Amino acid sequence: MKQSQYLIPTLREVPADAEIASHKLLIRAGLARQLASGIYSYLPLGLKVIQKIQTIVREEMNRAGAQEVLLPAMQPAELWEESGRWEAYGPELVRLKDRHERRFALGPTHEEVISCLVRDEVNSYKKLPLNLYQIQTKFRDEVRPRFGLIRCREFIMKDAYSFDTSWEGLDKSFQAMFDAYTRIFTRIGLNFRAVEADAGSIGGTGTYEFMALCDIGEDTIAYATEGTYAANLEKAEVVYKPSDKPTGEVPPLEKIHTPGARTIEQLQQSLGIAASQIVKSLLYRVDEKLVMVLVRGDHELNEVKLKNLYDAVEVRLASEAEIRGLTGAPAGFIGPVGLDPQAVEIVADNYLQDVTDGVTGANEQDYHYRHVVPGRDFAVSRYADLRNIMEGDDCPRGGGKIAFARGIEVGHVFKLGTKYSKPLGVTFLDENGRAQEMVMGCYGIGISRIVAAVIEQHHDENGIIWPVSVAPFHVHVIPINAKLEEQRAVSERISEMLTAAGLEVLYDDRPERAGVKFKDADLIGLPLRITVSDKAQEGVVEVRVRRTGETHEVKLDQLVPFVQEWLAKLDETAIEFARSRQE
Repeated sequence: MKQSQYLIPTLREVPADAEIASHKLLIRAGLARQLASGIYSYLPLGLKVIQKIQTIVREEMNRAGAQEVLLPAMQPAELWEESGRWEAYGPELVRLKDRHERRFALGPTHEEVISCLVRDEVNSYKKLPLNLYQIQTKFRDEVRPRFGLIRCREFIMKDAYSFDTSWEGLDKSFQAMFDAYTRIFTRIGLNFRAVEADAGSIGGTGTYEFMALCDIGEDTIAYATEGTYAANLEKAEVVYKPSDKPTGEVPPLEKIHTPGARTIEQLQQSLGIAASQIVKSLLYRVDEKLVMVLVRGDHELNEVKLKNLYDAVEVRLASEAEIRGLTGAPAGFIGPVGLDPQAVEIVADNYLQDVTDGVTGANEQDYHYRHVVPGRDFAVSRYADLRNIMEGDDCPRGGGKIAFARGIEVGHVFKLGTKYSKPLGVTFLDENGRAQEMVMGCYGIGISRIVAAVIEQHHDENGIIWPVSVAPFHVHVIPINAKLEEQRAVSERISEMLTAAGLEVLYDDRPERAGVKFKDADLIGLPLRITVSDKAQEGVVEVRVRRTGETHEVKLDQLVPFVQEWLAKLDETAIEFARSRQE
């Protein structure tokens, strides 16, 4: 492909709204352009990368026994109401009406649609198990699209759905998908890890996220310093070990004046106490119920754990009006002492039991209580694991201590069970002719998000460094001076030779200075660059490896096998690197 005829609008300047490397390079290398917030057009280079990723995904999904379909993006509201998600999904669901006032949603996911399809077309155990997948554009009205392709309102996703006759069957389907995902991300060349995760709005159990590890990842991964345990921060369990510190008699409750001390830090400074002695009181609206959640001042509440404790649809912080209506005080001065248990339920994190002489809000502006003892001065309806795990905490599976890493979610696998088959009536007739509910699984991969993850892990100060498996072209052929007939002829000959050998070649035939071409080549980041100079008269060209920067002088009659050997070596190196990170 001649570069002069290919749309690659590279940029020298960093886009003003780009915060991270992948977003900057996505735009600068001419892979994509933003149309609106969180909505992108993919240009030829970017589309080729996406197609390479899709090919790997299709090959491994087909190898695992899945069948490809294509489902509608517009989904009738009635289906979502049957599953109970029309309201529960929240404002991220893009809703619309047609000219007849019929309600639809633009699909962020397809559990309802695939369930409807299988319900109508599959009715016997003889047709199960079944695994159907698609690659399609999805829509989510993100409150804050950011980081380029990492958090978009319109994105490309592979979603698959398995249907089995039993939980044992689901276990097999789930493992087949887990193994396929491991092969997919390994082939792509990602440094990734599978971590335990919360199911979120999809629902289900046995959930794992596949995380591409990188410093700018939006998700925090808690992992064991010894052993294999890893979980998303939302999911990571905290093991409670009661404090063995001796406790004496605690003085009676005392109200103290704490003007302006609304935060944990301000209370620490004002009273000269540790954060672990402070009872942090947070008022939440959990569905229709008011709940006061108590955690130690040195801990952070995990809202996902709170939501799961109540099996709630919606969890949100109470409004200022709700806080004042219950306690009579503003946020920062509220606490559990003296509250009516009929008006609010009080729950606490397990570690609040270690607070035996604490401080909490007095439900009066500029006042707190000290010498607070849970159980003596207020009642807790139940204790539970409600806080975020912290670095240095014990691993819940006995794997030493917990450490943190950051990651970008590129895949997610769920065991749905009968969450959708039950309300949507997805049944089959068993061997005895009795109707049974199908047992489902759900498996997603963020195709466009992988592009960003790859760039985040594979770049330097000069540009992208594509793994061979997803590179838009394998080789960049650059004549030093395209105006010279001999260099142009040799460049075209090389392009033809490599193309005939099944390789993809980008030939920079532009009448630009060599320096400009080299900068663009590094920015675009193809695995190998072949420079045609005056030495072409001697039948010699220079091959530069983008990843390492090393150069080799190669004779033209040896060029094809040399290039093939190096591409294979680079591809195997990327795969071995990905595999080593999973051990």
